[in-house]
Amino acid sequence: MRTTLRERHYSRLTERAYVSWIRRFLIHGGRRHPLDLDAADLQSFLDSLVQERDVSEGTHHQALCAIVFLYRRVLNTEMPWLDALARPKRLHHLPVVLSRDEVRRLLDVLDGTPRLMASLLYGSGLRLLECAELRVKDVDFELNQITIRRGKGKKDRVTLLPSAIRMPLQAHLRQVQLQHERDIKTGAGFVELPDGLAAKYPNAAREWPWQWVFPATRHYVHPATGQLRRHHLHETVLQRAVKTAVKVLSTLSIRTKLNGPRRGDSGPGLHEVSCAG
Repeated sequence: MRTTLRERHYSRLTERAYVSWIRRFLIHGGRRHPLDLDAADLQSFLDSLVQERDVSEGTHHQALCAIVFLYRRVLNTEMPWLDALARPKRLHHLPVVLSRDEVRRLLDVLDGTPRLMASLLYGSGLRLLECAELRVKDVDFELNQITIRRGKGKKDRVTLLPSAIRMPLQAHLRQVQLQHERDIKTGAGFVELPDGLAAKYPNAAREWPWQWVFPATRHYVHPATGQLRRHHLHETVLQRAVKTAVKVLSTLSIRTKLNGPRRGDSGPGLHEVSCAG
């Protein structure tokens, strides 16, 4: 399953999701071989997702796509009952869009690396994983632009680097470079390279341009090479920080509504959030 997904250049997130769904499907089917399962087994599994787990239509659709991929691409088998299965109806929801003032208040609560990453998401239009996977070479301070490699649909694109983020990002990279220099002195300093570049450029994995803009705080040992590497900062770090910031903002908003603004305050909201930092 993993080999077929990687041969077709599916993203690691899709690979992780598909493998997880296939594992659950086989467990639900009594750990029998997929070719021994039929339409009733698959329909029972999909029904259990809706009835027992109450999954969304998007999650339901992803589980079905994973199973179709297993039969058609991995097992190279056309099951006639696959096309006859009822597919979940895709619903269209209006996105939740924050106002500029709401974004400003949210950023005021964040600090450190999460604040810098959130600023890039908002100011440069980066997706979460695109931001986490940024490399030093992809940030151009002379042209004030950021190059996104292998974004959605495996496409590259160029976006702007907002002037307000320029100096904080440069200061952040200076600290990252010092950390990288210390790693090299201790025999570490390696990162993962894309598309087999490690074989073509064996020294690139330790070179500064290939390092992550937002490296993880810990090392790991790559099992095949024994290299002491750093992964990029996990995307859940930013997700948790934003979730905590939203809770703080909600608490401040409730407190302001109950007590009202203090004398001399220009009003609730941004002033209170700034003071809380």
